[in-house]
Amino acid sequence: MKIVTSLARHYAYLLPGPPIAVFSFSLLAAMTAVSLATAVIWVGALLMPLTLMVASGFAELDRSRLRYWGMQVEPMVYRPPGPGLTGPLRLMGDPRRWLDLVFEALIALPLRLLTGLTALVWTLAAPAGITYFFWSLFLPEGGTLIQLLELIEPELVPESASVQYLLDSSVHFVLGLMLLVTLPRALTGLARADAQLTAALLGSGAQRTDDADAGRPTTTARGTSASFSPQAWSWIGASFAAVVLLAVGWPVTAAVYQVPVALAMVLVAAHSASVVLALRWAWRGLGLSLAAAGTLMLATFAGESVWPWPVTALITQCAALTVGALARPWYYAASAWCAGAVLTLAALLGASPGLQPGVVASSIVFASVSAAVVLIGSLARLWILNAGRLEAAERSSAEQDRRSKELQERNRIARELHDVVAHSMSVISVQAATAQYRNPGMDEAARREFAEIAGSSRQALGEMRMLLSILRGEGDEAPTAPEPGLEDIDALVEATRASGTPIRHRGLAAAELPATSSATGLAAYRIVQEALSNALRHAPSAEVSVDCEISDDDAGHPQLRIRVVNTAPPEPAVDPAPGAGLGLAGLRERAAAVGGQMHAGPTPDGGFSVQALLPLR
Repeated sequence: MKIVTSLARHYAYLLPGPPIAVFSFSLLAAMTAVSLATAVIWVGALLMPLTLMVASGFAELDRSRLRYWGMQVEPMVYRPPGPGLTGPLRLMGDPRRWLDLVFEALIALPLRLLTGLTALVWTLAAPAGITYFFWSLFLPEGGTLIQLLELIEPELVPESASVQYLLDSSVHFVLGLMLLVTLPRALTGLARADAQLTAALLGSGAQRTDDADAGRPTTTARGTSASFSPQAWSWIGASFAAVVLLAVGWPVTAAVYQVPVALAMVLVAAHSASVVLALRWAWRGLGLSLAAAGTLMLATFAGESVWPWPVTALITQCAALTVGALARPWYYAASAWCAGAVLTLAALLGASPGLQPGVVASSIVFASVSAAVVLIGSLARLWILNAGRLEAAERSSAEQDRRSKELQERNRIARELHDVVAHSMSVISVQAATAQYRNPGMDEAARREFAEIAGSSRQALGEMRMLLSILRGEGDEAPTAPEPGLEDIDALVEATRASGTPIRHRGLAAAELPATSSATGLAAYRIVQEALSNALRHAPSAEVSVDCEISDDDAGHPQLRIRVVNTAPPEPAVDPAPGAGLGLAGLRERAAAVGGQMHAGPTPDGGFSVQALLPLR
């Protein structure tokens, strides 16, 4: 059943991808083209913000699909439009919307076609291969495997038609069975690759919140809502530039300079790959670009066109220098430029006896253009770094202001608690402890009652001091005082029973106490404590039952079931104090914090019930 649910989630994410991507590409490409074509008459300036909004709408749809698949993606905060007729123009200054447009118009279509169609073909090919033995009988020209063997090696084709049928059907059955067995992992891999890339380009490093195969919670998303992944966009941009440079440089080098096709492909591919390599390993990438450029100079020397730097090689070298200047400190790109200048000079000296017209001009153009690229790239990197430091300083300052205001508010609350509540509890403790001395005629039962009151007030004062230290931020470590847990519920019930309230209690034996987290134990204790406190306050003299037991949920995992129920009070309850009702809301938050749930409400006989389910893990 879990595998079926996982496959259904993968199909629901992958299969709608291609049609959505085709529609978004068609719409956004048309709107962008019209916006650029009409920009000269200012119509495009009004249409481009609408195009960006549509692109952001498709991006939000992709984020919703990611959340459905199981990725926790932070909501994106866009720059709002300004007031007036020119207000929408403000959207054009939001880089996040432009990134959405680039992704939805250029990247989403090939990505979704690859993942969605692969998932569809894989799914259809599996049953097709298994049932091939039946429907292949209706093929007019025999089996596909036999036709392939006839093209490759006719001698391998068996002479008997029955043997051909058995061989063809067996191979297709095995292939179909293999596709069927690997289908879950294939869908998981396709969905994960699509989702990770989409989340990196449309959000801020989001990750799966549950394991598709095991159903276990994993790492959640990180990052702010308005951020994106510059590293992912850098890899996408460098890879896209390398592919374009390869597609243009290979045929130009082979056709114009009469370089063999295979050699031209290897040299141009190495030169283009240096653009991507420089993003990760700058020295290796820049070194590869110089080596490929030098080899291209030797291969194109006999040509009659531009030399020693063909136009495509010059553009590729400038792209590698741009990546080096933006990704690393300035001396990386500067060193590569100097090495390129020395390489150009060596080429000129090597071919000096018979230099063709335009060789020196080509060298000067390369030196000047590449120097400008290095300078602009280095300045751009410094500007980006300074802008990042300024933004980080502003965020740090805002965080410090927030913490300062929060600490001031916590100190104010701590002063109020100390001056009002702690003082009153101290008075109660002193009065209860000295009551037997101030009233010598007090009987033994009254002495025990006041002793219980004094003990409870001292415990409350201890917890109050711990709470005050937390509010005041005294130290970053957790309080050293022990926190109550499951083993303290019995003592809590006994202390409450000493007040005269009839309580029927069914707890957990010492051998039954499970090994659970301190947070779950504290939540269970506070739920029972608050439920008993509410019963004493709102239903005085009513009978109360406290039941704690361990059971299993639907998945077979152990859970603690707590039930505190009081009957209808014999006397009307007093008016609730200010702030009444906040305790139950706090209990719901406590239960939810440990993965449980809590329900409270009146019973049919006029009483009140508090029930909680807390997972034990």
